[in-house]
Amino acid sequence: MLSKLVTSILCVAVGILVIDLNDAVVFKFTNFACLSRNQSWFVFHNCRLKAVSREKVLLNFNGTVLHPANNIIVHVKLFKKANGFKPWLLDVKLDACRFVRTNFHPFVRIIFDLFKDFSTINHTCPYVGLQVVKDFYLRPEKLKLPFPSGDYLLSLIWIFDKRPQFDTNVSFVYAEDLINA
Repeated sequence: MLSKLVTSILCVAVGILVIDLNDAVVFKFTNFACLSRNQSWFVFHNCRLKAVSREKVLLNFNGTVLHPANNIIVHVKLFKKANGFKPWLLDVKLDACRFVRTNFHPFVRIIFDLFKDFSTINHTCPYVGLQVVKDFYLRPEKLKLPFPSGDYLLSLIWIFDKRPQFDTNVSFVYAEDLINA
């Protein structure tokens, strides 16, 4: 009887500790930049961040693909800030149409799972017309791997029919403060 009571108290204490540790994570956007390299193929209407609270920043992206795009390659690079942004862990070119059908790349799948609920970009090719990411915010519980604290830059170069059409660069901070939680 006493061992069940001790086990129950221990489980409750661990549960409270885990809940507090989730509150100790800061995972938010710090900058968002968009550049259209070919205005006759892709036009940006909105590309901005909106601060809702100290810990929550919303990303809004709105652009139009003017011609049907069937052959889309995305050059994904992840940089970590250490005396400037340095290449870190991820530098891959991937077929976006194939990825949306099969989700074959594990690291890119983590990135895609973060924003697919907020986006109209989660369907298969062809892409044409308005493409929107609305009120997207970062959620630490969606990260499936341990992630070191720091400032990061995710650079995406969107290539349609073997020509770079536009760039999106997203900076974010991920920090765990387990001591002050």
